[in-house]
Amino acid sequence: MIPLLCALITAAALLYVFSVPGGLTSGPEKTRAAFLRERREAVYENLRDLNFEFKAGKLPETDYLTMKSSLEEEAAAILAEISRLESAVQPAGVIRNKKGQRV
Repeated sequence: MIPLLCALITAAALLYVFSVPGGLTSGPEKTRAAFLRERREAVYENLRDLNFEFKAGKLPETDYLTMKSSLEEEAAAILAEISRLESAVQPAGVIRNKKGQRV
């Protein structure tokens, strides 16, 4: 009786863990520009953290300068690609602000 009860509990636990709910839906499709904006924010946050850690004395200056240069290059590449994508999509005569909203 006990082995049967253990087997039922084990089967129920496995079924619960590995069953897929029927109502799964995928999220909205992400555009390349949206991905790049998220990545830009992450790089900016990394730069802020890097500056904080350097000022707190946790990083030597050589490491700080190397990492800062790398992050700044990545940010510049991201900004250039965002600009290229937005200029390719933007119709003539439409003016947009810094956030990409029509003015």
